[in-house]
Amino acid sequence: MTKPDDRQRILTETRNLKMAQSAHAYVRGSTAKFYEWLQSSSRVKLPEGPPVWICGDCHVGNLGPLADTKGRVLVQIRDLDQTVIGNPAHDLVRLGLSLASAARGSDLPGVTTARILEELVAGYQAGLSTNFKTDKDKSHRPKSIQALLAQSTRRRWRHLAEERLDTVKPTIPLGKRFWALTPEERKALSRMFAGDSVKPMLTSLRGQEKDDPIELVDAAYWLKGCSSLGRLRYAALLRIGQGKSSGLCLVDVKEGVTATAPRTAKVEMPRDNAIRVVTGAKALSPNLGERMMAAKLLDKAVVVRELMPQDLKIEINRLSRQEAMELARYLAGVVGRAHGRQMRSGQRRAWRADLAKNHNAALEAPSWLWASVVELIALHEAAYLDHCRRFALAEAA
Repeated sequence: MTKPDDRQRILTETRNLKMAQSAHAYVRGSTAKFYEWLQSSSRVKLPEGPPVWICGDCHVGNLGPLADTKGRVLVQIRDLDQTVIGNPAHDLVRLGLSLASAARGSDLPGVTTARILEELVAGYQAGLSTNFKTDKDKSHRPKSIQALLAQSTRRRWRHLAEERLDTVKPTIPLGKRFWALTPEERKALSRMFAGDSVKPMLTSLRGQEKDDPIELVDAAYWLKGCSSLGRLRYAALLRIGQGKSSGLCLVDVKEGVTATAPRTAKVEMPRDNAIRVVTGAKALSPNLGERMMAAKLLDKAVVVRELMPQDLKIEINRLSRQEAMELARYLAGVVGRAHGRQMRSGQRRAWRADLAKNHNAALEAPSWLWASVVELIALHEAAYLDHCRRFALAEAA
């Protein structure tokens, strides 16, 4: 059984292993390096879009189907740890890097990367042109997205339990992914779920009365992705309500930490990192934002999020040229709508016009986007190989 003192070491080892598995995985786990380059590069000057809430870590794996509180599903941004009020161009470059890296991992030629970036800009501009009074997604969905949405809408509680917990029983089995809590952690979680900041929101999400009881059935420390490193991260199984009308609910509790993504100067933003994440989620991903709340746990700011069976992420194995281009256009449209719904109509028009500038005669993607992604691919490839070398040396020691 994993002891609390061993958590940090195991989390570090797990993160290093995941990031060594592929260059695309390394890109997903190296947000800090991405922004270090943006701040240090003198070769590429990004345009300044209207200051809006941005994802801040807009790679492919951070988009996917998300259900609202009524179970209706849309593809939206699904991870907002890095969200800030910032330059929307940062999300475009980050998504472009992720897609270009996936293309490289699929052995697609360099000319396909150029076409991917063209489709990315076209899709983003189309997203900005959405009728935001209805905010309907009328864009063409690639077959992979259609299949993922169909899978998402069919999922029920047992699918979530089997996927996340490996069991449909009302328990969180301890093992590689879930670790035992300390008595202090369990008491703190029980107090938080019974408190006024969390209880009313959770009962309302489940259609219960605000005074209905919430029972902490089980809980564990959760090793999940690379994002658990050095922060609080828990899975909690709750029973909300009483008697036959009660129901089980799986909740993710994650510590909010300082964002790496740069914020726009002189804009007001919540100082509390959990409130920042929830506020950004409501602006960018309404389906997700309405299921999140900020709270305090063990004197730290945490984001409490109800997990839904319909929530899925986009997984990329190998892409064909056509699949890569269609996916780039579609996902960029998702991001364009997320940014655009926060802008006034005049801001959207001006931002679309700005994106149309600086086109190379032979390439419809702006030169700043092409130059940024090319330089970042080279930077991350070198950093990835160095990471693999250090990982191999550590393994051999």
